[in-house]
Amino acid sequence: MSMTMTQKILAAHCGTDSVRAGDMIVADCDLVLGNDITAPVAVNEFEKCGCGRVFDGGKIALVMDHFTPNKDIMAAEQVKKVRDFATDMKVKNYFDVGEMGVEHALLPERGMVTAGDLVIGADSHTCTYGALGAFSTGVGSTDMAAAMASGKVWLRVPEAISAVLTGKPGPYVSGKDVILHLIKQIGVDGALYQSLEFSGDGVAALTVDDRLCICNMAIEAGGKNGIFPVDEQTLAYLKEHGAKEPKVYSADADAKYARTITMDLSKLKPIVAFPHLPENGRTFDEIGEVKIDQAVIGSCTNGRLSDLRDAAKVFKGRKVAKGVRAIIIPATQKIWMDAMHEGLFDIFVEAGCAVSTPTCGPCLGGHMGILARGERCVATTNRNFVGRMGDTQSEVYLSSAAVAAASAVMGKLAAPDMLD
Repeated sequence: MSMTMTQKILAAHCGTDSVRAGDMIVADCDLVLGNDITAPVAVNEFEKCGCGRVFDGGKIALVMDHFTPNKDIMAAEQVKKVRDFATDMKVKNYFDVGEMGVEHALLPERGMVTAGDLVIGADSHTCTYGALGAFSTGVGSTDMAAAMASGKVWLRVPEAISAVLTGKPGPYVSGKDVILHLIKQIGVDGALYQSLEFSGDGVAALTVDDRLCICNMAIEAGGKNGIFPVDEQTLAYLKEHGAKEPKVYSADADAKYARTITMDLSKLKPIVAFPHLPENGRTFDEIGEVKIDQAVIGSCTNGRLSDLRDAAKVFKGRKVAKGVRAIIIPATQKIWMDAMHEGLFDIFVEAGCAVSTPTCGPCLGGHMGILARGERCVATTNRNFVGRMGDTQSEVYLSSAAVAAASAVMGKLAAPDMLD
């Protein structure tokens, strides 16, 4: 029976020759992930069920990233619960202050995910790892607890959307622009419980960082997961980061898709998603003067070194506009160090930016950049829901790192070419 790439990975992990959309399966997990918000709930459920030990201490990752460094007593207690659990259960991959990073940037960087893996995480943006040819998806904390005990997860096999990418992106067009254009086209529920499977000659024009960003936001279109084919770029990335041997799956030529969407990357322009949904994308020929109070460059979507480099190119020799707060948040300690040694921090600080330790921070309204009533922020994060970054009367505009930097310099929403 013909299958999509996702379906082949799921079939391999539930011990059958084939699966079809709609099947209910129980699948083996290669990695179970939680953070300082979701893992405490999972630990409570794990203990309630009387589970004595975890299924494999080497296949669980606990990343303290959302409110870290601890912003208050409650956050400290949450982390302590997980830290004690990790110690007691001999969880190998526990990451805290000084060695942690934003989880969906940290795990690929450390080679903890490879092509063909099945990864679940109690965080909706776990779908990030599809960029590496893995099936990865977000689950609830109860599912995480069950998976920590059994190493298994139950799933309904999703049907798929074929997203065919052609052409090459132009100047200042990144993976963030690609996914925002796609979400604008299909809506925030356009891929509800479906697999977004990317293909086409345009894939080769996207870096692995672009793909990580695109898959990260598959959930913002309602997707169960996003996934890219494994090519030379993927294999080189996995080798560079010390990932285990990949298992490469590809869709059958006659695989069935619910629909096919074609995007010509050469026709895309820098785009900004207006409040209060990621589908509210507008290109700069549709944007008037929108003044901002804050710019945030970071998160699991766009806190990688390539994003910081894009921002630094814009900030170099320029200043953040008076009255605007610009916050740079490298996604991991390694990215932080690499950016520092490249001299990017000099550029940021001289421009008037603040540079933070790795954290999710303001993305979810945690800390390190909360918005007051009526304030506007342009951010490289992934969600702009009501109250997402602070007061319910504040506004979040989603963009690429280059657009966020240009906007910080101009004091209003701006594309980099508007600075020339």
